[in-house]
Amino acid sequence: MSKRAIGACELCARKNVEITIHHLTPKEVGGTFLPTAQLCIPCHKQIHSLYTNDELGARLNSIEELRKDEKIHAFIKWIRKQPPTKLIKTKKSHERRKKR
Repeated sequence: MSKRAIGACELCARKNVEITIHHLTPKEVGGTFLPTAQLCIPCHKQIHSLYTNDELGARLNSIEELRKDEKIHAFIKWIRKQPPTKLIKTKKSHERRKKR
């Protein structure tokens, strides 16, 4: 499978969107051979703009944990209503910018 395809996002559940493979535990923190998820590009970008790889590896390494987190919950609620072709612009959160 190529890195991008058309399918359903496992996080927001939108269908017929361009999806990418997201390592639930980032490769940087040892997740090279651990489970992955197929996410639409907006969800994937939003995750990486909100959380550091250390946060993702330590406490947000499953779709269920991501859905429960309050920082991304509002985004998921919003993106579900958007058409599959919607392109969004993401910026790192203020908290995320401070963690450099």
